[in-house]
Amino acid sequence: MSAKTQRSEVPEKANTGAGRRYAETKIKYTDEPLGKVQVVPDFLPSPAELAFREEGVKVTLALSKKSIEFFKSEATKHHTQYQRMIRRLIDAYVDAQAPTSRSSGPRA
Repeated sequence: MSAKTQRSEVPEKANTGAGRRYAETKIKYTDEPLGKVQVVPDFLPSPAELAFREEGVKVTLALSKKSIEFFKSEATKHHTQYQRMIRRLIDAYVDAQAPTSRSSGPRA
């Protein structure tokens, strides 16, 4: 077993005017067997699926202040738009309900 030290450049914030600093990360390499390996099928969507956008319909909807505050806070944490999170939540609900919504008769 051998160990190497790798130096990687990490730029400082541009507005500080400082140069670059170096972070040291120790990487350990071994020649040991990996163990049982399992091939995972490709689960990533195709580029065509990634480029696809569903047709949107604008609606006016009044939501509670606490709901909007929650989605805005979470959207900021995840670097996205809160409206997009709400839309995806509703779409996920619709997708989960799709098999039962086609059945006849009211649900209890």
